[in-house]
Amino acid sequence: MDPVRNPYAPGAGQRPPELAGRGRELDVFDIVLERIARGRPERSLMLTGLRGVGKTVLLNTLRSQAINRLWGSGKIEARPDQSLRRPIAAALHMAVRELAPRHRAPDRIDTFLGVLKAFAQRSAPAGRGGAAPKLRDRWQPGIDVPAASGRADSGDIEIDLVELLSDAAGVAADVGTGIAVFIDEMQDLGAEDVSALCAACHELSQLGAPLIVVGAGLPHLPAVLSAAKSYSERLFRYQRIDRLDRIAADQALCAPAEREEVEYEQKALDLLYEKSGGYPYFVQAYGKATWDHAPRSPITAADVRVAAPEAEAELAVGFFGSRFERATPAEREYMRAMATLSLVDGDAESGGRDDMDAAVPTAEIARALGRKPASLSPARDALIKKGLIYSGERGTVAFTVPHFGRYLRTQPA
Repeated sequence: MDPVRNPYAPGAGQRPPELAGRGRELDVFDIVLERIARGRPERSLMLTGLRGVGKTVLLNTLRSQAINRLWGSGKIEARPDQSLRRPIAAALHMAVRELAPRHRAPDRIDTFLGVLKAFAQRSAPAGRGGAAPKLRDRWQPGIDVPAASGRADSGDIEIDLVELLSDAAGVAADVGTGIAVFIDEMQDLGAEDVSALCAACHELSQLGAPLIVVGAGLPHLPAVLSAAKSYSERLFRYQRIDRLDRIAADQALCAPAEREEVEYEQKALDLLYEKSGGYPYFVQAYGKATWDHAPRSPITAADVRVAAPEAEAELAVGFFGSRFERATPAEREYMRAMATLSLVDGDAESGGRDDMDAAVPTAEIARALGRKPASLSPARDALIKKGLIYSGERGTVAFTVPHFGRYLRTQPA
């Protein structure tokens, strides 16, 4: 098979040649956009799921839908060590710039940009004793209008964000459209920023303002939002993004191949689904390796078996290994115990709890390591902060990466 014609794309956030199995999510978002266009109330949207299920790809596709409807849009990626002010200011700047050519009142745009600049500049940290920040800590958002005063500049992120998003929604309403802000890795926002974002979305929903937030994050994102504001459970529409079912996984492989006049034997598809587990990133990884090793069409199960070790070796280095290397020895010990316990409810062939949909009680991990649960809290908390595990329910933890337990069990202690 010609590797130049290989259609598969196993990359971080890289759109696959066939976005299979996500039709429902795309249809739901189309309805959200249309309802807002007609002045109907709608909730902001939160996408949750493990790593490798295509949340970022879906987030980018939803943004394209908004752009196609002439909405203003901006996207950010949350970081645990970064305040929300700067990135969301940049995202809204981008969104309003998209709307500005259609606005009949340039002064209205300049007024908003002045508020945006004031909001952004409040992110500069004060020095000791309230001294002015050093020059290297100051940030200019690239807006050629003076900063406004008395709007979105109080220094309280919750007050300021409500005012800023309300003003941005007003600009969108002037041109008969909306604004969508897309936030990836949303679970990494600080507690204060999460609280402010929930408060702003709450205010916007009560006003019926044409601005929505579309977030994507790990499975514990709903718990993060709920801890910030109790009403967040009713504030957002949550969509769990999971592995592909068999039909969708076959479509993800076969549709791109058919465009290159290549076919798969049924047994090859059976084996590819068994190897990938239906996780979109794995589907692309195994598909790419299989294509490169197959001598001709149709692709057979024998081709898959020959190619599988190469796909697994690449995943071991790039997908699993890079994450494992970030962990300290104590954290690795904790994860190894998790991996061992993930087989308690089944054997390796049937998968047991290795599908990563189930969680492991922290008390069981402590018993397996012969330690008190409290002594393991630093390792657990550090792993959660690094995004390697998550706690969906109190007293339990699970891997954020599919098949990570299987990978750990193959590694020497």
